[in-house]
Amino acid sequence: MKITAVETSMLRVPNNPPVSTYYRENRYVVARIRTDEGLEGLGYTMLVGGAGAESVREYLEKSLVPQLIGENPLHVGRLWQKMYDTDRGIRKKGIPVYAISALDIGLWDLLGKSMGRPVWQLLGACAEAIAVYGSGGFLSYSVDDIVTEAEGFLALGCRHYKMKIGRPNLMENVERVRAVRKALGDNVELLVDANQRWDVATHLKIGRRLEEFDLFWYEEPVLADNIAQCAQVARALNIPIATGENEYTRYGFRDLIEQKAAHYLNPDIHRCGGIGELMKIAHLAAAYDLPIAPHLVPELSIHVLVSIPNAALVEVLAGAPSELWKEPPEVKNGMLAPPNRPGHGMEFSAGALKRFTE
Repeated sequence: MKITAVETSMLRVPNNPPVSTYYRENRYVVARIRTDEGLEGLGYTMLVGGAGAESVREYLEKSLVPQLIGENPLHVGRLWQKMYDTDRGIRKKGIPVYAISALDIGLWDLLGKSMGRPVWQLLGACAEAIAVYGSGGFLSYSVDDIVTEAEGFLALGCRHYKMKIGRPNLMENVERVRAVRKALGDNVELLVDANQRWDVATHLKIGRRLEEFDLFWYEEPVLADNIAQCAQVARALNIPIATGENEYTRYGFRDLIEQKAAHYLNPDIHRCGGIGELMKIAHLAAAYDLPIAPHLVPELSIHVLVSIPNAALVEVLAGAPSELWKEPPEVKNGMLAPPNRPGHGMEFSAGALKRFTE
């Protein structure tokens, strides 16, 4: 089997409230990998907020696609390395890795389809499903809004819920967490996410006041670039720290692990290097008994999560557009199972392609 073409496109997908108060839309760079045997692999990468999508597509088309034409798509690992080695002049952070991720995802989809098996079976299953955490609780919400949203996830059987912190009035954040904990009770695991806001001193001030609420984790406290500061927060607080959604490849996660900057790792399959690289990151973390809870993209991350021993949770975002998918992922009894369809099992719906393709 040989790769004969890679066709690219872009989708501009509006976000539903409340996500739209922060990011009006997301953009998907889509790559369809075609072969001489008629099989096609679907790869895609999502850019939250949409910024940089044109650059990712340009890098993918001009730098990476020429490395794949004529190659055997079943040699997924070799092709990942070939793409990674293509340009030694650009460090593999940001745009290049978004592009590699999209193509890697498409190659794994092709591999699964060629064998008539879902990707999670090729990776080696450890579990049938993974617990879901509901993600939302945006800063624009009132406390009542947060509680109502959390109760919606609880009705699906979820026992974990994440809310944002980061309002300018620092103590208001503490009072919001207090009110949500009181409303939901002690049987719900409550997570908070700072989204890289504040400096170390502020996190120590707020975090120590939040310790009494028995939080499951405290996410992304400082700028993702400053691993040393994240490690400072991790050492000082009696709340587990989670981070990694803005980190790239196994090398970035090696640095997080070596500096003891996190108790939970949150790789994003679209940013970290794709399916194969997420597996490598998970195996690296397993050597340190660190659990993995990927950022967003549950429909793809679930394949890896059910295939590793150190899976923690899968994130499902409030307001995510279900109409995007032909067969959207479905939460049952608080759990998400991978699809049994060959490949990664995902395809954009005909309506989404018609409405959102640029």
